[in-house]
Amino acid sequence: MNERLVDFESANRQISRLRERMQSIVVGQPAVVEHVLCALLANGHALVEGVPGLGKTLLVRALAACFGGEFKRIQFTPDLMPADISGHVYWEASESRFRIRPGPVFAHLLLADEINRAPAKTQAALLEVMQERQVTLDGQRHPVPNPFMVLATQNPIEHEGTYPLPEAELDRFLIKIQIDYPTLEDELALTRDLTASRSEDLQGLPSDLEFLTPGDAVALQRLCASLLIDDQVVAHAVRLVRATREHPAFKRGAGTRACLALVRVAKAHALLRGSDFVLPDDVRSMALPVLRHRVALTAELEVDGVGIDVALEEVIAGVEAPRR
Repeated sequence: MNERLVDFESANRQISRLRERMQSIVVGQPAVVEHVLCALLANGHALVEGVPGLGKTLLVRALAACFGGEFKRIQFTPDLMPADISGHVYWEASESRFRIRPGPVFAHLLLADEINRAPAKTQAALLEVMQERQVTLDGQRHPVPNPFMVLATQNPIEHEGTYPLPEAELDRFLIKIQIDYPTLEDELALTRDLTASRSEDLQGLPSDLEFLTPGDAVALQRLCASLLIDDQVVAHAVRLVRATREHPAFKRGAGTRACLALVRVAKAHALLRGSDFVLPDDVRSMALPVLRHRVALTAELEVDGVGIDVALEEVIAGVEAPRR
């Protein structure tokens, strides 16, 4: 048995364990958990959108509880300043020199809670660190820990006191995850289990979840990046992205970064299903979360109430997958 196979089997055990633990906390959202894990394996960032009370923050806390790295949370508010995110330089009088006070971005997992409640100037503080994994303070570059992942949440229905994310920042997110209401059975089980607890913290997490170290996460990301993908599958991902630029439903299609994201996330999806090579179905399965925040509907369709996912599903259906 070669070394790669041993590593691959070990990775599959770790991933299965991580998925099981997260699904035991985030009840009734298996696809959401899978998409978050895809972002982690692909070494990217995730934007999580859903109405209040569906467990967006709990989802991120569940991942952090399973992960032995440093976890920080920023509650975005209208008065939040860029220095509150990235850090700042200050004068240390006792030492007669300037010192760096690092911000919360210096962590392995960063929760940007309700990111659209801060103005664009503050949101822009994440642009450099999300793309380059570093922060520039006083002209000096300071790398953030490896791995580094931003998980941001936002509420799609509340617009009072919110600021839309600029396109440049949206494009930094590898995927956009939408959390929907759970099924009746899952909601019954969730309500029964949580209300049976006498604890005042109904979202308290077990203390024995942690098992994945930062080194483990980096190893999984490297394995994910090394998965085999045929040129025809890569071409299929590119055709899907290009189709959004040609479809009349969109006034703006996805850019080239979407091609890279789709291939990366397709590799992660293949690894999650226990395979060491990527199929066209992996690409098509992840097309919605990769593309939905990178396109814009025409004004006519927006007035008619057509959803972006509906339009994207039509695009995906119109692009033929390569035959094996």
